[in-house]
Amino acid sequence: MVGVEKGFGGLLGKGSVVPLGRAEVAGITHLGGTILGTTNRGDPFRWPREQSDGTWTEIDRSDELLAEFHRHALDALIVVGGDGSLHIACELWKKGMPVVGVPKTIDNDVGGTLVTFGFDTAVTTATEAIDKIRSTAKSHERVMVIEVMGRYAGWIALHSGLAGDADVILIPEIPFDFDKVSEKILQREAAGRHYSLVVVAEGAAPRSGAPSLKAPAEAGAVERLGGIGELVAAVIAESTGKETRTVTLGHLQRGGSPTTFDRLLALRFGAEATRAVADERFGRMVAYQPPTVTTVTLDEVLNKPKLVPLNGDVVRTARELGVCLGD
Repeated sequence: MVGVEKGFGGLLGKGSVVPLGRAEVAGITHLGGTILGTTNRGDPFRWPREQSDGTWTEIDRSDELLAEFHRHALDALIVVGGDGSLHIACELWKKGMPVVGVPKTIDNDVGGTLVTFGFDTAVTTATEAIDKIRSTAKSHERVMVIEVMGRYAGWIALHSGLAGDADVILIPEIPFDFDKVSEKILQREAAGRHYSLVVVAEGAAPRSGAPSLKAPAEAGAVERLGGIGELVAAVIAESTGKETRTVTLGHLQRGGSPTTFDRLLALRFGAEATRAVADERFGRMVAYQPPTVTTVTLDEVLNKPKLVPLNGDVVRTARELGVCLGD
C-alpha cells in the first residue's frame, strides 16, 4: 500500500508516492484532515496551465496520469473524496484505470450512501458553535446569523440548525423569501423572545437571486461560495430594526478531532475498499447502507447529487417545530 500526496497531482509532479505501511498509519485515527495532503485544483482532465500572456487555460493530462500509474506498477487506485474526486475516478475508470471510491466530504452530498465520513464531525462542530452563539444572542437581545458550509446541499445547515434550536434555517434546496424570515423574527419579538438564531447554508439563495459568490470559477477550480450570511443579516437589520450580527464558521467545520461515528465509519469504509480491490470490484464506491457497508457503482452514485429531500422527515420535523425555512 502506498499513498499519493496532494491528490491526483501527486502523480503529475505535484507530490510524491510514499509508503503507507502499518508504521506510517499507526495512531492516526483521532486526527482530522489527511496525512497525504489534498487540493481542489488537481483535476487531471481540467489541469490549470498558465499561458505566455499570463492567462490561464485548462488542459487534459489524464493520459499522463495513466502512464504514471503504470510506471509505478500500481494495481489499483483508491480515491477518497467528494463528488468532484469521484467524478474524476469514474472518468479514469472509463479510461481503463482500476479504481475504488470512498465518499469523504462534510457536505454529505454523495449519492448511494446514507452518510459520508466527515459529515458527522462537521455537524457536531457547527452545533456546538450555535450553542455558544446562543449565549451572546440572548444576553444582548440580538439576531445572530450563522453561515455554515455545504455548497449546494443543505445537510449541515438543516441538521446543525435543528439540533441547535435555530429559529430560521435557510438551505439551497428551498429558495427563501426575505419577508418570511423577517416575519419570523418579528413574531418572536412580539412573543417576548428578543433574540433569534438564523442558520444559513453558504449556497442558500433568495427567490429573486442567485447564491452569493466570493470568487467565480477559474481554470482548474470551481466557484467559491460565501457571503449570503452577511446579506441576510443586513436585510433582517433593516426590515426589523433588530441589532443583527453575522458569524461565518467557514473552515472551522473542516478540522478538529473526528467524532466517534466518523472514526468508525472511516475505518469500515477503508476496510471495505481494500476488500473491493482484493476482489477486483472496480468502478465502484463503498457506501453505508445501514446496517452494512457495501459497494455501489460510480455511475449510479454520480447520476445526480444527494440533496435534502423536501418531503423527508427532517424537513417535516423542522416545520412541525415551528422553524422558518424561508418559504
